[in-house]
Formats: sequence, structure tokens, C-alpha cells
Amino acid sequence: MSTNLEVGIVGLPNVGKSTLFNAITKAGAEAANYPFCTIEPNVGVVDVPDARLAVLAEMFGSKRILPAAMRFVDIAGLVAGASKGEGLGNKFLSHIRQVDAIAQVIRCFDDPNITHVAGSVDPVRDIEIINTELCLADLESVDKRLQRIAKLAKSGDKDARIEAPILEKVSAALGDAIPVRAQGLTEDELDILKDLTLLTAKKSLYVANVGEDEVSDYSGNEFVKQVEEYAAKEGSGVVVVSARIESEIAELSDEEATAFLADLGLEESGLTKLIKASYSLLGLINYFTAGEMEARAWTIVEGTKAPQAAGKIHSDIEKGFIRAEIVSFDDLEACGSQNAAKEKGLVRLEGKDYIMKDGDVTHFRFNV
Repeated sequence: MSTNLEVGIVGLPNVGKSTLFNAITKAGAEAANYPFCTIEPNVGVVDVPDARLAVLAEMFGSKRILPAAMRFVDIAGLVAGASKGEGLGNKFLSHIRQVDAIAQVIRCFDDPNITHVAGSVDPVRDIEIINTELCLADLESVDKRLQRIAKLAKSGDKDARIEAPILEKVSAALGDAIPVRAQGLTEDELDILKDLTLLTAKKSLYVANVGEDEVSDYSGNEFVKQVEEYAAKEGSGVVVVSARIESEIAELSDEEATAFLADLGLEESGLTKLIKASYSLLGLINYFTAGEMEARAWTIVEGTKAPQAAGKIHSDIEKGFIRAEIVSFDDLEACGSQNAAKEKGLVRLEGKDYIMKDGDVTHFRFNV
């Protein structure tokens, strides 16, 4: 996984995908009301909101705050037949292979002024069009590999004999339009498939785009219910947003945005919800470093050990790792300063096997 988490935003044309992307990245990608206006993937980098950083910056007198970042990639509008090169087909598929997770924007609102590529609003049909195209693209990759592996298996190659039946099983399920992530494969089986960078093996989120009047209470929206039921079957998350409201928030200052959200009865923006859901989906946490120069958040996968976490800062720190001096953010905030936390014995020295936790405020000791 790259240093920045990368989420690909996909969806059929005119579902609000580019409107949402523009809003969350303030990047101004063209959001015309017709298919294929998004040719190259637009990339926007956004800060991951974390109120703990401001507390650390004040405590350590840091000159600047560096939040963790997330990259959103707006990938060209997809249509039925993309796996066969329809629309922007193959170009679309190559862009999506690079991302860590996929956020699929689904239209869950009626608006006679915005044409739907299929003529009507039907979220499950829309999800299935995209999932089918991704399954077909994966099927091609798996079958290509299977032809090669089957020959090796026949000649007695041990690894090929293990891999061939797995590929056959995955191929059959993809033929039935079942994404790899919903096939109930074991970690070992997924590991064997890793080199193929299969699109449907990626973690997936569904972003239900609702009308402005429903964003604070969408309990009556049947479209959202359909998306939630579909996602539950394959263990994917759902985030409900209004792309139009997000684009209004994007034009406001932080203070105005907070007031605007409060007026709508919302505690946080759709972007914040999307970031939190992406973190949770990919099992990510943040640890912090803080000093006079900067207070900074670093994103790591849950379960990362201290030396590998240090490697996020610099490979030399990982190589020369001696130990990590760690205090949890909550303990540090409660004590009011690093010294007070030390006096209470809350600053610990941890070795190479220490598994990092969310909110660890860390100083790495190393020798190169």
C-alpha cells in the first residue's frame, strides 16, 4: 500500500461521481451532464481530519501540523461493455488496478433534469452493471493465467498443482458475476491470487448519493435500503452523502462549514464519513510524532510492528531501530505534558515486537 491511501471513485455516468469528487478534493474536475467527460483519472489529495493533531501541536509548540493524507482518484464513467472496451473500457480498468480500495457512487435520488444512462434510477441494477464489468475483466486475467498454470500442473509442477484448482474455482464464480471479495476465499487462496491484482478482490464501499433534503434523514429512501441490503450480502460498507451538499460545503470556510452542517442536523461532512469508512475498511490507524518543528500523523495498517512503522518515516530508522518511546495520546492529553506523563510512568520503551496502536505518540530511537 502506498504512503497515501488511494481510493478510486467509480460509478456509471451522471450518478454524481464527479460532483462528489470535485467537492471532496476542491479539484474542479469537469462535471458536465453527459457521459465520458472524465477521460484521464483526476487525482485529489485531501487531509485526513484528526483533532488530536492540534492538541499535540499546542502541547509541543510545533511550528506546523501535517495530517495524514488520502488520495481520491476519479475514474472515468463506466458503462456496460467496458470490459470489452465499450466507452473508455480498458483505460478505465488500468486506472482502477492501482488503487487500494474502490468507492462506488450509486445514484439514490430522482431528478428529471439529470439523465440516467440506463433511463431510470435503479441502484441494484447500477451496482450489478459495474460489478459485472469488473468480474468480466478479472475473468479474462484469471483464465489467461489458468491456461499457463494448467500446462505446468500437467507436467507435474507442485506449485501449479496447488494453484490450478483455486483458479478454476475463482473463474467459475467470476463467470456467475460473483466478485472475488464475496467468494469466501481463505487468506492463503487470496495470497496466491495477489499478483493478478484482481479488481473485485479490492475492498469496496458503496456511496449512496441522496438528494439534499434527505441527507440528515434518509430513513424513507427505498434506494438506500436496497444498497444497504446488497452491501450486507458481500460484507461491504455503505456511506450516505449528498454530492450537491458536499459541493456547497467545499465553497465555505471551516467555520461556515461547521455552522452549515449544524443547520442541516449533521455532525460531520460526507467527506469525513467517507474517510472514516475507508480507514475502517482497510484496517488503518494513525500514530503521531510531535516536536518543535511539526506535529504529524502517520498512517499504518493495524497490526504493524514498531520498526515497520518507523520505516514509514524513513527506511534508515527501520534499519537502525533500537526502540520506541511511546505514550498513548489519551494519557498524554490527560497529563497535559510529556514530562508529566513520564513522571506518572506512562511513557514506555517498546522493542521490535511491539504492535503499534492508534493514537501512539512516538519517538523512535535508532542508530545508523
